[in-house]
Amino acid sequence: MSADPAALYSRKNPFPAKLSTNRSLTGAGSAKDTRHFEIDLVGSGLAYEVGDSLGVFPTNNPALVEEMLGVLGFSGDEPVTDPNGNPLSIREALTRSYVITEKDKKLLAAIAEKDPTAAHFTPMVTPEGKAELDAYVSGREVIDPLLDHPAARFTPEEFVKLLRKLQPRLYSIASSQKAHPDAVHLTVAAVRYESHGRKREGVCSTFLADRADDADVPVFVHTAKHFRVPEELSTPVIMVGPGTGIAPFMAFLQERKATGATGKNWLFFGDQKSATDFLYRDELEAWQAEGVLHRLDTAFSRDQADKIYVQHRMLEAAQELFEWLEQGACFYVCGDASRMAKDVDAALHKVVETAGGKSPEEAAAYVAELKTSKRYRKDVY
Repeated sequence: MSADPAALYSRKNPFPAKLSTNRSLTGAGSAKDTRHFEIDLVGSGLAYEVGDSLGVFPTNNPALVEEMLGVLGFSGDEPVTDPNGNPLSIREALTRSYVITEKDKKLLAAIAEKDPTAAHFTPMVTPEGKAELDAYVSGREVIDPLLDHPAARFTPEEFVKLLRKLQPRLYSIASSQKAHPDAVHLTVAAVRYESHGRKREGVCSTFLADRADDADVPVFVHTAKHFRVPEELSTPVIMVGPGTGIAPFMAFLQERKATGATGKNWLFFGDQKSATDFLYRDELEAWQAEGVLHRLDTAFSRDQADKIYVQHRMLEAAQELFEWLEQGACFYVCGDASRMAKDVDAALHKVVETAGGKSPEEAAAYVAELKTSKRYRKDVY
């Protein structure tokens, strides 16, 4: 018997998938470049559940690699070893094996040793210099200190030993395998910005957007058992997913439709402008018309003078939201951990206080019980 292909592919041995769809979700004039990707899993044996993430191994931008080779004075063919000790050319190593967008103090310390004009890096790499180091590295990449200190010269092997291993990126899966048996979908915002006079980009988001159409996309499934749809099909579901946080909820809705779930589904979605940033509008409105999506509340922050976010829509709908919770609804949040998830959590406490007629302490206990009973789940990053 041949081996099960699913057993062959993992983080250590990712499946060399192909990108079959690369579609823009944002309209002309949007401040963002958010895209829908479909990745072909035929022959992989990979299985996923809604709520899981997909690990993607990116490659660095070849143009940045060539610029770095020029700054370092390398042809690109010099032999080096990758982080696992395997031999390859430095061009291949900088493309596939090492982080070249974020530098750390090991590189700065080495540059300071090689070039006396880089002595200002020395105090930065001490424990006391952390604030100064953080300020310097913000918005800079490996190439910046190399450009500023050309007298610092390295052998190829010496240089790669100063770099960190390139890691996979995890993206919330935006599809149900019950609806798409041979594919996996992602919702990704391509990161592009300028800082310190140079154009910068996110490694994996622009790999998918710009460079993956004709390349292998090495992938694996990262299980997230904490973020599952309710097993009981009659359980109502409340989903809060602004921006690319909508991804797992596209999967949830596909799954709920495929399983014939009778529980109601309510989605809070927000972004900047309705005209350019209403991700998956056609699909969501079709699900509303079919009765799969029972309520859709949107918050477009730039469509009016005062910015409105998903937490504001929650407060406006406090009475009904609390009624759903009282009926046993599960509450899910996906997206930015630093601000959005905290604001949504505060709004949930306020909803329970106001609509439930509870004190702040009673509301906190109510929300804590939602978490304990696994009816309040987060997928934040």
